[in-house]
Parts: sequence; C-alpha cells; structure tokens
Amino acid sequence: MAQREINVVPYDEEWPMTYKKEAARIIQALKPVLSAIHHAGSTAIPGISAKPTIDIVAEVNELDTIDDYNEKLSMIGYEALGEYGIKGRRYFVKTDGLANHLVHLHIFETESEDVVRHLAFRDYLKAHEDDAVFYSQLKQTLAEQFRYDSESYCEGKNEACKRIEQLALQWWYGA
Repeated sequence: MAQREINVVPYDEEWPMTYKKEAARIIQALKPVLSAIHHAGSTAIPGISAKPTIDIVAEVNELDTIDDYNEKLSMIGYEALGEYGIKGRRYFVKTDGLANHLVHLHIFETESEDVVRHLAFRDYLKAHEDDAVFYSQLKQTLAEQFRYDSESYCEGKNEACKRIEQLALQWWYGA
C-alpha cells in the first residue's frame, strides 16, 4: 500500500472557518457530554505552514462515554480509531474520497494533561513568532525531504516538538 503524500502548505485563511463548521457538527453530535472544543495544531496558528488537516481537541467529563457516540460521529464522517497510541484519548479521523485526512478529532477528559499540552503548544507559538517561523520552516523542509515517508517526517519533527512543548508548558504555567 502506498503511503499518503505529506503535503505542507502555507497558512490558509479558510482554516478557522473550516474548524468552526466542523466544530458545530461535533458539538451537535456530542452535545450531552461535551464540555469544551478547541482548534489545535498548526492550522490554528495564523501564518505558519501546515498539513491541511484541521486538528480539533474536544473535552468531555468522562472519556468512556464517548464510545457510545461512535455511531453519531460516524454519521458526520468520522472514523473511530480508539486510543490510537495515546492512553486516555479517543481519536477520530475524517477523510475525503481519496483518503486525505481532513480533520483529526482528539477527545480527552476535561483539563487533562493532554488538553493542556495541545493548547499550550498552540498558544505559545501564537505568542512567539520566532519559534513559530522555525517550526513552520522545519515542517516544510521535512515534507520536501520525506514526501512519502510519514515516519521519517514525524521523527524529524519530534525533537523540535518536545522542546517547543517544554517551553510552551513553562510559559503556560508562568514558570
């Protein structure tokens, strides 16, 4: 099976609107259990390049309740993938007819470490232009270098992401 192409593109002014449309659908599907919803990931950071996949972080009071909503989320185009490598998460993917990822939905318990980590990373890069530019350029370079090798692309970002996340959490907590 061929790997999907890694496509990092310049910031698109439509991404926030795409998030709002998807968030409205998710809110309707998860209304009884949803406590908060956030646009996360690189598409939430104005001006930086990203893969054109909207990352959404949703918070619920009890994660186990989400399994009862898999069918509702499926009806609006989301495939349930369980924890998918992160304990304490429910992960859903929305794709187009060509298997391109349009939206990644990450559901965590309210105010969990993972929620804070995602929001701190996003807000830190919004507030620190030099780091945002570095991260944007790194992703562009890696996407060109590893166009069909997502594992190497992710490995290439890993160290930078860990460092930015560490700075972001210090900044978030005011340390």
